[in-house]
Amino acid sequence: MPECPELHLAGRFINEACGALVFAGAVERSAVGRGPEVPFRSEAYSISALARGKELRLTLSALDPAAGPPAQDLVFRFGMSGSFRLCPAAELPRHAHLRFLTRESPPRALCFVDPRRFGSWRLGDAWQPERGPCVVSEYQAFRENVLKNLDDRAFDKPICEALLNQKYFNGIGNYLRAEILFRLKIPPFEKARTVLEALEEQEQRKKDPSLMLSKKVKLRQENPDLLELCHTVPMEVIMAEKQLFDPEHSDNYAAFKNWLQCYLVPGMSSLRDRSGRTIWFQGEPGPMAPKGQRPRKTPHKKSPQLKAEPEAPSPKVTPRALKRRRRVAGNPPKSEEKEEEKEEEADGPRKGRARGRRKVTAAPALPEVPPNVRRSRRTSARRGKGAAPAV
Repeated sequence: MPECPELHLAGRFINEACGALVFAGAVERSAVGRGPEVPFRSEAYSISALARGKELRLTLSALDPAAGPPAQDLVFRFGMSGSFRLCPAAELPRHAHLRFLTRESPPRALCFVDPRRFGSWRLGDAWQPERGPCVVSEYQAFRENVLKNLDDRAFDKPICEALLNQKYFNGIGNYLRAEILFRLKIPPFEKARTVLEALEEQEQRKKDPSLMLSKKVKLRQENPDLLELCHTVPMEVIMAEKQLFDPEHSDNYAAFKNWLQCYLVPGMSSLRDRSGRTIWFQGEPGPMAPKGQRPRKTPHKKSPQLKAEPEAPSPKVTPRALKRRRRVAGNPPKSEEKEEEKEEEADGPRKGRARGRRKVTAAPALPEVPPNVRRSRRTSARRGKGAAPAV
């Protein structure tokens, strides 16, 4: 789902692509958009954007403030699939739930596109009050907010769960927490307070007045701590915009996958945290790992040059086994989409939640029951012995 870097890049895209454009008319909303109607209409207005953590604010400003309406602010959350696109008004993409039309001819439209409809917007300029300072744009305030509140019960949890708490880590999501912990070799299920209290001593050492400024800078560069990486890792994505993110070609995922070192990377282990979200890591999970779970390895892709193994002969299948297979096929395991829904719910309460479409998974083909099994079934029925013995 979109995290802090993606929202900052979306804000940069809007400011660069729409900075010289003049918009006109009313704001159009789809019938199923998860946000209110926007009561703004102007014959000529501009659009600017500002991102903060996992939120983005648009400001609609009339070019003639004296004759036009007062400025209107909208604050967006992107959910699992939200993004902004600029396209011809005659070729609107599917799921364009909010549209701002330009005054040029033919007109273009800046669209808020959200296929899964977990994103939303609200009127006004206020950020969500329960969100802390942004890890990218308000780094010093973010750092102080964490270190002065280490007695909060939020830090009794494992560090991987605490990193998703937007009250303290506004902008960090699932892929960023995996990358940050992996680089520091911190077990994801180490207690958050244990990890963060160690930073206070480092903080005092880096502020030692006897150290020259160059030495302090070198210490920070060579030994970044967890809070510093909460800032620098998202900045890597933002700075590498052309390679990792392109709003016009958001399906180009190859460069981003190459940048990842841990998240979804083959050979890494994974566990579900207590909120049901998957954390990827390397090595031991830590002392607070959920009991009853065993880490799963992300499989390596098979080389296309390897020869396929010869097919093994189909085993005999009993009627009882057939019923079991049909039951399993009809109840597939939960998908990653359900996991992402839980992550979206963690960001804050939602009303009027749209029901997500389930992916239909084709049931595996069942081998035909051999005639001798059918005969034994009839014989067993006549004798009153029930089903044939399991193979």
